[in-house]
Parts: sequence; C-alpha cells; structure tokens
Amino acid sequence: MPMLDRFFNSTELGRRWRTGEEFMPFSMGSLPSYQPGTLACKLPEMIRMVKLIWKSKSELRGTKQRGILENEDALGGLSGDARVRGQTGVLSERRGSYPFIDFRLLNNTTHSGEIGTKKKVKRLLSFQRYFHASRLLRGIVPQASLYLLDEDYLGQARHMLSKVGMWDFDIFLFDRLTNVMVQEDYHSQNPYHNAVHAADVTQAMHCYLKEPKLATFLTPLDIMLGLLAAAAHDVDHPGVNQPFLIKTNHHLANLYQNVSVLENHHWRSTIGMLRESRLLAHLPKEMTQDIEQQLGSLILATDINRQNEFLTRLKAHLENNDLRLEDAQDRHFMLQIALKCADICNPCRLWEMSKQWSERVCEEFYRQGDLEQKFELEISPLCNQQKDSIPSIQIGFMTYIVEPLFEEWANFTGDTPLSENMLSHLRRNKAKWRSLLHKQHSRSRSNDRSGQVTEHEEQTLNEGDIP
Repeated sequence: MPMLDRFFNSTELGRRWRTGEEFMPFSMGSLPSYQPGTLACKLPEMIRMVKLIWKSKSELRGTKQRGILENEDALGGLSGDARVRGQTGVLSERRGSYPFIDFRLLNNTTHSGEIGTKKKVKRLLSFQRYFHASRLLRGIVPQASLYLLDEDYLGQARHMLSKVGMWDFDIFLFDRLTNVMVQEDYHSQNPYHNAVHAADVTQAMHCYLKEPKLATFLTPLDIMLGLLAAAAHDVDHPGVNQPFLIKTNHHLANLYQNVSVLENHHWRSTIGMLRESRLLAHLPKEMTQDIEQQLGSLILATDINRQNEFLTRLKAHLENNDLRLEDAQDRHFMLQIALKCADICNPCRLWEMSKQWSERVCEEFYRQGDLEQKFELEISPLCNQQKDSIPSIQIGFMTYIVEPLFEEWANFTGDTPLSENMLSHLRRNKAKWRSLLHKQHSRSRSNDRSGQVTEHEEQTLNEGDIP
C-alpha cells in the first residue's frame, strides 16, 4: 500500500522483523537530528490514510462481494456488539456497540466563545461543497472522493495544514473548512468526544513527537503508532462515562468486567477496522500482532483512572534518570505519556479554544446528568448542572490532573518553547476560570442578599397589617 510506505518501508520492516534486527533506522552512534518539516508535511497524508480506514459497512460489504476479502464471514449479518478473533488472536469489535441513549429530551445548545477572527470566514459552506455532498448522499461518487471542497476551501485548508505543527493550530476552524476528518466511527452528536476531538489530539500528538528529546529516538513505526492511536483513541465513544455504563448494566461493562470499559472498546473497535480495511495485511502475522498490541497499550493508557499509575512511573524515571529511549520499552512508555498529554491538553491551548473545549466537555457531562435524572439514577460527579459549574470543574481538572502531568512532561522535554508555551497558557487559563468562579460566587451572594431583603420587607408589611 503506497500511502503506508510513505511512513515506513513495510518491506524493510518485515525483513528486520523476521531477522530479529532492531527497528532503529540508524546506529546509535550516528543518530540523526530530527527534521521538523518532515513530519509536518506527512501528517496530512497520515490523516488521509487514516480516513481510508474508516469505511462504512456498506462499502466493505461491496468489497466482499467483489471477492477482495478472504474471510466470507467478516461482515455476515452481525448485530449488536459482535467480536471476532483474528489470526493474531486479539479480539476485535464490530460497529453497533453504541448504547441506546435518548438524546431527544436534550436541547442542542450553541457553543459560545467562538473566536472573533473566525467571523472572517463568511462562507462556511460553499454551493460547490453542498452540491458535492448532496451527490454523495445520492450515491454518486466523484472521481476525487476525498476532495469534496471547491478550490477556495482547498486553498485555505492547505494553508492551515502548513501550520499543523504549531501549537496555536485552530482545529475548530480547520473542521469548518474541511469536514473531512475521521468521522465514520465518531459520533457527531457528542459535544466533546467526536471527530474534532480526535483530530485535536492527533495534532497535539504530532507536536509532541517533534520535541527534540523524543524525536531523536523515534522510529517511523513509533510515529505511525502514535498518530494512529491518537486518531482512534476514542472511536465509537457513546458520550457517557464508565460509571454510567456500569450502573446501567451495559453490555460493554459486562464484556470488559468494569475495567477500562471505554478504552478497551476503543481499542478493539480500532483493531476491527484495521482488519476490515486490510491496511496491515501485507505485513508478517507476528508484526501485525505486535502493532495491534502496541495500539492497545497506547489507547488503554488514556484511562483517567490510571493517571496516578503513569504519573508515579514518570516521576520515578525522571528522578532516577534511568530513561533509555534507545530501548523500545522506554520509547513506548513515553509514547503513552505523550498520548495522555495530548488527550487532556485542552487547558494548555489558547483561551479562546480552551474555553470552547471546556464548554463542550461540560455539556456532555450535563447531558449524562440529565439522563441519569430522567431514569432516576444517582447523578454522577461533575454531571449536575445545578451544582457543578464549568469554572469549578475546570479548576479542579487543571489542579489535580493537568498540572501535575504537564509539569513532569516539561521536566522530561526540558525548557522547550512548546512546554513553556503550554504551561503559560495553563496558568493563564486557570486564572481566568478562577476569576469567572469568583464572579459567579459574587452574583450568587448578591442574589441571596436580595432575596433576604425581600423576605424581610414582606414580613414587615405583613406585621403592619396586624392590629
């Protein structure tokens, strides 16, 4: 597959795998310096490559009918959450695991805080873009199916992609300009866990992979695994958290025995899509199995319940100064840390973007709380809109989750411009949320005092009526 070969020479990797050679492309005595522009120009191709993985069931069924798929039972009449054991022995999942949740009771809210400069983009959808999209809906596939935009939009998208390695990259604007993200198995009705979040995490991962301390040692396979795990780390997310699935006795909770339920589902779903797409079919079976296992290890690391586990290990490595990135295991551990950082990096973005992400994730929390209230379940922490305000949620998240991890990441990378920039945004954003929380408390106290005065006046009037 030529597109995959642009990221690593699959024939050479297969040869090295069979002969047991190291996957380091250079000898340790002559490690190359990382070329920042190299990965930046390849990320758009990576996005397009991953886009090809997310094929619809109907497309794959048509492929099977043409005799391309070897396994005739691969897509045969599966319903619900079907799992298939492939030749490599790793269980994979099919689509259809999305739990039934009645979102019709919830009103779609408009996200506030749009960046002012976005108003310059006056045509969110051009006529040509709408026309091409409608042709697809009617089953008419254009010759260049991945390019649904007119030249005006393609030019703007290309311009943005040229800046994809910059931390201030605006994923919201890019989504409006292109709408060609990995969307087939992400659910757009989720305010937060959708394809835009996946693209944002992938872009952040791309930035972290360029950090000199890490980039010097990364192999092409490491880079491919990191970006693919970032793009797929929340695939088929239902918009509710693990406790909700457990207390509603959802079949995914039973399947994974209440342990890393969502992360296991994301991983197995990704494996299912990789096998259906046959993206890795040309590689040796042992190498395919290793890639699937490494993807699982990366995706499972994003479980927030394992935060202290990874943070403690990272601190110990840095204190003992025993990280050896020449070793594949240590490189993989730092890829896990990088993906964890990318997954929760929203507070480290510019305020305008960070605020939008905060509103989106809290809206998703509140939707879950409304569902729990509707079905007379105990409302989960952070999901009660009447008690849990956005500023208080964000301040707690930054203090106990984000700051400790990114401070250790900065200790690993050193005082690089990216680390300093992220910590600066983090402190500034936390101060703004504290200011907003203070204003909320001030208004609340003012309203309480007003209510007390009104009650006192009413009592005085009532007493005056008594002879």
